[in-house]
Amino acid sequence: MHIGVIGATGTIGSRVVAEALQRGHQVRAFSRDAGRAGRAERRDGVTWSSVDVLDADSVAGVLPGLDVLISGFQPGNAATDLADTVRRSIAGPGAYADAARALLKALETRPRTRLIVIGGAGSLEHAPGVTLADSDDLLYATLDRIGLPREYAAAVRGHRDALNVLRTSDRLWTYFSPAENIAPGERTGRFRVGGDQVVVDADGVSRISAEDAAVALLDEVELPRFVQRRFTVGY
Repeated sequence: MHIGVIGATGTIGSRVVAEALQRGHQVRAFSRDAGRAGRAERRDGVTWSSVDVLDADSVAGVLPGLDVLISGFQPGNAATDLADTVRRSIAGPGAYADAARALLKALETRPRTRLIVIGGAGSLEHAPGVTLADSDDLLYATLDRIGLPREYAAAVRGHRDALNVLRTSDRLWTYFSPAENIAPGERTGRFRVGGDQVVVDADGVSRISAEDAAVALLDEVELPRFVQRRFTVGY
């Protein structure tokens, strides 16, 4: 398959690229400035292009030939500067919904291309109808636990708003909410898949490695189960 990855230098995006190549797919990698992609990112089977995810025309221009477009958009690159990404996300939380609108607008030119958006975990349910994004107490406690400032609540809600934008669309979208705790780690290929409810381990912790998140994403690319739906994973 021909797979496009926006945010291909990010923590998850770079691992999606690696996983896709390992499975024999052709990858087109997109970033704000493709010319800055390092030597490690430039490998056989990957072509690089610049794209502005907030500009529907820019996105539409890279869609021809793609079977699937995966967007790991962040207002910054958390893999290289987490503090900057957090700061940008707090300052402009509406960017996530803006990106979702631009992506959907671009897909009007290629309605058969699938879109998978890598979003946030804050809109997952911890109990029926209860999400982090809608509960200050739960959200602040979670941010405290994972070491993010409480002001980041705005970004969590920005991700939720992006999901709600997608839910109004009849395009072939999928929204991926990784676990609350996600970081580089081991590729095990062993995890549980869920829908709108958070997946926690035996200790009640929602966690996944970035490598296994990439496995889950490529599984969904190859065998679609969540078209016009959201899914999550965790150990």
